[in-house]
Amino acid sequence: MKHKAKTNAVRIMESMGIDFRLEEYEVDPSDLSAQAVASKVGLPLRQVFKTLVLKGDKTGHLVAVIPGDKELDTKALAAESGNKRVELVNLKDLQPLTGYVRGGCSPVGMRKQFPTYVDQSAREFPFVSVSAGLRGLQVLIAPEDLIRACSGKWASIAR
Repeated sequence: MKHKAKTNAVRIMESMGIDFRLEEYEVDPSDLSAQAVASKVGLPLRQVFKTLVLKGDKTGHLVAVIPGDKELDTKALAAESGNKRVELVNLKDLQPLTGYVRGGCSPVGMRKQFPTYVDQSAREFPFVSVSAGLRGLQVLIAPEDLIRACSGKWASIAR
């Protein structure tokens, strides 16, 4: 199916023949939280996943996709990704690095393909919600299709 919003993420998922649905919502620039997104798209917070971009001390940049109601377990992600430690990239580096802005960062279709780790709790749902690459636009996608679209790996990285 063709979608009107053509973000990199949408183009990639369409070209891969992945089934997904787009959900638009009103953006409040003062509240870009997963909680706000979940209430606007009508899903439980644990089904709305946030995309975090980090830098590992050994491997360089990487991506973590975790449920909105959890925090990233940086020690678990570091161990999973072959790093001693990982830290979030500076906000000013997000757009030049990924092509996406805070609140609109999709794990699919970044400027460069970084190793991506999706918290395995996503498997509990028939579909999860992640950013489609634009503030105010979420993609509802089956967890296995998300893994395929972002060349991701399952990991226990949320607490």
